[in-house]
Amino acid sequence: MASTSLLKASPVLDKSEWVKGQSVLFRQPSSASVVLPNRATSLTVRAASSYADELVKTAKTIASPGRGILAMDESNATCGKRLDSIGLENTEANRQAYRTLLVSAPGLGQYISGAILFEETLYQSTTEGKKMVDVLVEQNIVPGIKVDKGLVPLVGSNNESWCQGLDGLSSRTAAYYQQGARFAKWRTVVSIPNGPSALAVKEAAWGLARYAAISQDSGLVPIVEPEILLDGEHDIDRTYEVAEKVWAEVFFYLAQNNVMFEGILLKTSMVTPGAESKDRATPEQVAAYTLKLLRNRIPPAFLSGGQSELEATLNLNAMNQAPNPWHVSFSYARALQNTCLKTWGGRAENVNAAQTTLLARAKANSLAQLGKYTGEGESEEAKEGMFVKGYTY
Repeated sequence: MASTSLLKASPVLDKSEWVKGQSVLFRQPSSASVVLPNRATSLTVRAASSYADELVKTAKTIASPGRGILAMDESNATCGKRLDSIGLENTEANRQAYRTLLVSAPGLGQYISGAILFEETLYQSTTEGKKMVDVLVEQNIVPGIKVDKGLVPLVGSNNESWCQGLDGLSSRTAAYYQQGARFAKWRTVVSIPNGPSALAVKEAAWGLARYAAISQDSGLVPIVEPEILLDGEHDIDRTYEVAEKVWAEVFFYLAQNNVMFEGILLKTSMVTPGAESKDRATPEQVAAYTLKLLRNRIPPAFLSGGQSELEATLNLNAMNQAPNPWHVSFSYARALQNTCLKTWGGRAENVNAAQTTLLARAKANSLAQLGKYTGEGESEEAKEGMFVKGYTY
């Protein structure tokens, strides 16, 4: 899923205006400031991070043309499910072998600009004894880190969840920076079948904003990602309605927390019908709805969210073929890894073949980021859907 160009706000609108659906315009800044709303006077608050220049540089590197993000931040438990699907036991050695396969694929940096890691991977070495982080940097890939502590039930909501991990986040992000990480991910979700309730949306937006501010203070570029889950039978219009409200809330609280917009990456789920909806959408429809959302809320980046490898690439390509002013890229996990994992099968003799399939998927999405993907020569495996109801990391 996805990276963005650098953003900067014109005077920020009052939240109630955003929820009504007014567009928000952004321009390239001349200084690192965020303008907050005040009914009497305008108040300019300058970003305090001593890492301001580095944050901008990191964001630009990740948002370079023809490249995107490889999300390999699955928890050990989720990684175990992936390994189990090919008959492997969930051991550190097996996780290390698979992650080594991914980061050491020759030429991966041609198509991948950043890799999101799980904490174990950030501190892990390859099977050859070289630090995973160093292997990525040598490929001109920026190491990132998942910093949240997972989803837990949100008391007082409609069986919804909230993302925990703000406690101790400042010390963790400082340590991750010292280990070589330069950007961060915080996974919070919004469920359409369960509402979403105003409480859940506010909690998601506030948590993202606090995480973003803390990450920047430690030198990490935050990916701002309120994930709209695919679960449900709703149509594409309902997804769009919820996404607009969620992003309005997110931008309001980012401004309240003095987050430096030039040093963030915005990542939004593609606007699609619910995975169980009877009404399917074409790549052109997904592109039209998602670009409409971007024009109203300006977050330019995408999450595959259980689409097949082929669907994720076709939808990204369609958006980049349509006129838009943003750097629209990808941050994919299963949509890059699914066929690669199956090809590997845990066998050393299959490593080269598995890396070849990984590079093929990365190249396809690189072309899609440029709007030049044709879909020729895709395998049947790439067409297989990957949606899992109630999916958790």
